[in-house]
Amino acid sequence: MILDSLSNAQRYYCLGPKFVKAFQYLEQTDFSTLAKGKYEIDGTDIFAIVNEYDTIDVTGEQMEAHKKYIDIQYMVTGEELIGHDFLQQQTPSKAYDEEKDFMLFGEKPSFFTRLAQNHFAVFFPTDLHMPNLRVAEAIPVKKIVMKVSVS
Repeated sequence: MILDSLSNAQRYYCLGPKFVKAFQYLEQTDFSTLAKGKYEIDGTDIFAIVNEYDTIDVTGEQMEAHKKYIDIQYMVTGEELIGHDFLQQQTPSKAYDEEKDFMLFGEKPSFFTRLAQNHFAVFFPTDLHMPNLRVAEAIPVKKIVMKVSVS
């Protein structure tokens, strides 16, 4: 997992051409006028999901993981907490859904990170994550989730 500011995105270009393309999209796009939805960047290899929601309480939430895609979660406005852990020997509470590239885990996060405006987090298939959590009170946020295929 990687946590950083978008101003440092070029440091991660070494992860490959898909990351270059994904970070350049984040750097060059005016998200203030972009509506919620899915935006294709490079076919099914790279796409963006524009989300707007109110942050939520941690109660009842579960960590998630993916197999086909790496998440780059970028906070446009607002802030949230994200719970984390490493995927090791945990058993999913919701089995992997291949179509949605998604599985859930009932364990509590080992640690939390505050994702603030203009910061991003990268979650690889070995990273469990629980996004969308409120820092104090529920607030509206706008966040972009870039999906970068692992293959």
